[in-house]
Amino acid sequence: MFTPKIPPPDTAPTPATSLVQPLTGITHTPACTCHHTPAAPTAPAPVPATPARPAVQLTPGSLLVAAAGGTAMVLIIGTVLVSMLLATAITAASVAICAVVLRSLLNNQKGN
Repeated sequence: MFTPKIPPPDTAPTPATSLVQPLTGITHTPACTCHHTPAAPTAPAPVPATPARPAVQLTPGSLLVAAAGGTAMVLIIGTVLVSMLLATAITAASVAICAVVLRSLLNNQKGN
């Protein structure tokens, strides 16, 4: 049920037998009726060579900093999540106490 529905490899279209046929033999009408000679295609501007980026080299010091940063992030995120859970629990408990007190007050008024 949760497996992807893809065609088996023997029925999948290959690039040589694509389902979309290329458009050939299409000519465009000129925008004007005057007879222009087609301009020679210009070469694209050369792309400046980008300097190769150095590979990331991890030294023992940088590994220690990365591990300490990851640990700090986990502790901070954990603290925030636990405090949010605690705030929710305190709110739920106070609402429950208010409900019990209100119920008690309403039952006492009906009895009198």
